[in-house]
Amino acid sequence: YIMSSTDTLQSLGWRQFFQAQVDIESDWTPARVLRVHRNAIEVMHVDGATTVPLAGKSAALRITVGDWVLIDQAGPKVCARLERFGLFQRKAAGTSGAIQLLAANVDTLFIVTSANRDFNIARLERYLAIAHDASAFPVIVITKADTVESVDEYMAAAAKLSPGIVVEALDARCAENVEVLRPWCETGQTVALLGSSGVGKSTLINTLAGIELETQAAREDDQRGRHTTTGRSMYRLNHGGWLIDKPGMRELQLVDVGDVLDEVFREVADLAAQCRFVDCSHESEPGCAVQSAIESGKLDADRLRRYRKLQSEDRRNTETLAERRARDKSFGKMVRTVMSDKRKEKGG
Repeated sequence: YIMSSTDTLQSLGWRQFFQAQVDIESDWTPARVLRVHRNAIEVMHVDGATTVPLAGKSAALRITVGDWVLIDQAGPKVCARLERFGLFQRKAAGTSGAIQLLAANVDTLFIVTSANRDFNIARLERYLAIAHDASAFPVIVITKADTVESVDEYMAAAAKLSPGIVVEALDARCAENVEVLRPWCETGQTVALLGSSGVGKSTLINTLAGIELETQAAREDDQRGRHTTTGRSMYRLNHGGWLIDKPGMRELQLVDVGDVLDEVFREVADLAAQCRFVDCSHESEPGCAVQSAIESGKLDADRLRRYRKLQSEDRRNTETLAERRARDKSFGKMVRTVMSDKRKEKGG
């Protein structure tokens, strides 16, 4: 990446939020993280691009793409990581309970789906929760609009997810179509893409950023694609903004997003507040406003089911490993007690 004479910190996404964290007398240089490697990061600052090693204290800062760091160019070395205004994260694979950082300081999240069998309301709800949790403005982008006679059904279904939600349908290969996304791609803005494999994220990036990422056609048998992006990187957009690309993730588990689920499922949360009992489970309690809305047709029962499913997943993933082991141990003890009692009854 080559900085032009007109580039400033603001063009990289710098704002007052970050400036307030910096000592004006400091000699350290603010820099935006473009890529993260195992033992080094690639950053951009007003003097250009630099690769900075991660060692010692800097290795423990848990730096991710989109972060702002302060570096000593003489080293070069990372001296500090600035507080983020937003963070995308997920539970890492396996049973360790570790949290994987995906991207930081993103202004807008393009939630990418496609006008075919990949279109999935439950997945869109999940991605909306992730966007809210990361303080990113969500825009639902429906690709492959050129492959169907009408996208009205897809757009209507997506629009029902939240009042005022922005939904755009387009052919990701067409620069004229993609122009509708320009308001979120101007200088100083940072956007990220999230969506499952094969929905056209790499094609959309190629059009937005004028670069050539590898793309692979969706499989004919199920219209699902193969993973093409293998790492997280920031790319300069044609209109001056920045785009963070993330590998396609079929299953992105929620972590510590309980508060924002009420935002995604606002109509359910508002109804729940009207229930007679504060601890209403919305199943068979008298005076349950949620069940009344379902019975009258004002609320879709599947919407409540998906809300509960995400709440359960969030609670499970947010538990610390120690809490989970204690819970499992307690449950195991209870099972053994019950089985022991049954054996005694049979023996008696």
